[in-house]
Amino acid sequence: MSASSILLPVDAFGRPRLKVAFVGTHGVGKTTLCFDLAAQLKRLDLGVDIVKEVARRCPLPINEDTTFDAQAWILHTQIAEEIEAASHYEVVVCDRSVLDNYAYLVARVGRRSELEPLVREWVRGYHSLFKVPVLSAPAFDGKRAVSPSFQLEIDGIIDDLVRDLGVTVYHLDPMDREQWTTQALLQLGLPTQPPQIDLFAARE
Repeated sequence: MSASSILLPVDAFGRPRLKVAFVGTHGVGKTTLCFDLAAQLKRLDLGVDIVKEVARRCPLPINEDTTFDAQAWILHTQIAEEIEAASHYEVVVCDRSVLDNYAYLVARVGRRSELEPLVREWVRGYHSLFKVPVLSAPAFDGKRAVSPSFQLEIDGIIDDLVRDLGVTVYHLDPMDREQWTTQALLQLGLPTQPPQIDLFAARE
């Protein structure tokens, strides 16, 4: 166990565990933030895994053409991959959460009584959710929808779900993008730099 591990919350088995997610609509920079934060956490000598955006591997239509089946696949795959990652690593950083995956389902088929209790319960398992603001329209990357109106529609639904489900979200400052990773670390109560090693003490 590293010196930084003692700063993490412990799970039911007494293991240091932390799960965080960057939430928001598409094209706002969540994936870059995930890798930046994971790199910082690794410098703190923590075991880290990233749950990448599962929608990119969905075998069914996504974006504006998505269906209930597609979004149900994405939602449940997200949960399964979070469980797997948390079983092996101290820190799990998620590119999306069940909340914003559910938002895409709501956008096309409305809120669903059979899924909302699952979303409501699962979202409480994240130690921190960081909402990434919209700063520009999405760019096409071979998968991502590029419609600005669809991007903003999803962003608004996420905000509605945050309010209606009583979810605590930390909003990253849109005026200070360069400091988003630092903001996340400070919100998590973790140092922004690895501890200095006293080489002279180590020789004694």
